[in-house]
Amino acid sequence: MSSSAMRKYLQVLALGLQNQLAYRFNFLARVLFSLIPLTALLMLWRTIYAGQPEGTTISGYTLPEMLAYYLVAAWVNALTAVTEDDWQIAADIREGNINHLLAKPIDYLAYRLCLFASGRLIYAAVAVVPLLLFLGWSRIPLHVPTDPATWAWFLVSLVLTALLQFFISFALAMLAFWVLEVSTFIFIVYAFEYIASGHLFPLDILPEPLQRLLPWTPFFYELYFPVSIWLGKTAGADLWRGLALQIGWVLVAWCLARWAWHRGLRRYAAFGG
Repeated sequence: MSSSAMRKYLQVLALGLQNQLAYRFNFLARVLFSLIPLTALLMLWRTIYAGQPEGTTISGYTLPEMLAYYLVAAWVNALTAVTEDDWQIAADIREGNINHLLAKPIDYLAYRLCLFASGRLIYAAVAVVPLLLFLGWSRIPLHVPTDPATWAWFLVSLVLTALLQFFISFALAMLAFWVLEVSTFIFIVYAFEYIASGHLFPLDILPEPLQRLLPWTPFFYELYFPVSIWLGKTAGADLWRGLALQIGWVLVAWCLARWAWHRGLRRYAAFGG
């Protein structure tokens, strides 16, 4: 990418940050409401471990480790989750707003990626204080890796997780070229993603056959994988294999998003878009 193109997308990122700041209260409200199901999950696991001897493990998790899992998952989700990007992309297509963008020397996928990044940065900044206050109130010891390499690989996986989530959402939004309402398809995929990515529970408490199957799906890398790196559950050969598969799924999702965009544009042009 040339320096002029880089400056162009940096300007898009800066404009996105300015626009997102106008909705910072919405972000704050979303963070606060997200703490309600998080609190319910923490209370559930405290009840499950209640009455058990100290140090009791369930699928390799002590109570502090299980609670730490959900807190780290909340951070990862705040930094990587797609919120309204897919709906906005679908609306751009359905309402014809992409016409003026197609006339500009800008790549729509890169343009939307910059806007996604700006939204995640603002959301993460707004979420810092509420999550820290929640951490202090809940009195949960948060596991912090001591090995610098763990931090490095966690950050690499975190970026890949964000890209994977965005490309999958972009590809789903491309269905707007063919159907009037994409919400059904998005909800179906998100329902699988919520369970199979580790939002509801750590994936290593599942039966062994599912534990072997899920790492071959993209859902595994949309939340659980970076969290497991942070908690020290994934290291060594498992880490390298997981990163290779995560990179592979990012490339597959990117190719699918590109293919769907170009196929959609041909259909759009054919119908006089």
